[in-house]
Amino acid sequence: MLAVKNISKTFNKGTVNENRIFTDLSLDIREGDFITIIGSNGAGKSTLLNIISGNIMSDTGQILIDGKDIANLPEHKRTKFISRVYQNPFLGVAPSMTILENMSLAYNKGKSYGLGRAVSRKNEDIFKEMVSTLELGLEDKMHDKAGLLSGGQRQSISLIMATMIKPRLLLLDEHTAALDPKTSARIIELTKEIIEHDNITTLMVTHDLKHVIDLGNRVIMMHAGNVILDIKDEEKRELTIEKLLGHFDNANVMLSDRTLLSN
Repeated sequence: MLAVKNISKTFNKGTVNENRIFTDLSLDIREGDFITIIGSNGAGKSTLLNIISGNIMSDTGQILIDGKDIANLPEHKRTKFISRVYQNPFLGVAPSMTILENMSLAYNKGKSYGLGRAVSRKNEDIFKEMVSTLELGLEDKMHDKAGLLSGGQRQSISLIMATMIKPRLLLLDEHTAALDPKTSARIIELTKEIIEHDNITTLMVTHDLKHVIDLGNRVIMMHAGNVILDIKDEEKRELTIEKLLGHFDNANVMLSDRTLLSN
């Protein structure tokens, strides 16, 4: 479904601040994979998602979706088949627009339409039903500005918007890290429900080892720009936190890097 082939990326090339992130990184993602990505700070997790989404262009290599190379495709064109939810809840919605208007834009992504037609009564009823699943009472606030919402409410709406038209690929970049524990737990529960119900191929960056154990069918561990561990299917189902930390030991990952993951 998705193949990252021989990706290389260096920031500030030729300067004293040169920073090589990837050198010939390759990764194959299968249809329907729900992958949690872990790794210490600077491992390249978010950079990988940025390159796949087109937010950052790689220096070399290919990014193949269904056999088509999109490595040179600009980010706005990749949004037709790639959706993303960011760590910062303020990035997922347009604060000056209402919940209804935000959802209308997401619903009509890639289509030609006028905003007046997009917010028809029929669509409003559909969006209210979607929002009601959040159990946050937002179905009664569809005409409120998104900027008035809390961080958790914004992130909930962002997740609905990212998945309402099933994407070929969903990218989640620590999308609960900025939320309080109770809200984070609800967002994770909603994430699992949506991905499993629609069988959406997903890459989810996280620092939470419990999420790694509880979610998905595959774990990828990154360190210093490399994939150092790839646990799939039956082995993933038998994974525990103790076993996961043991893999860190076997990979000679520094104790300080392990600590970053378990916080």
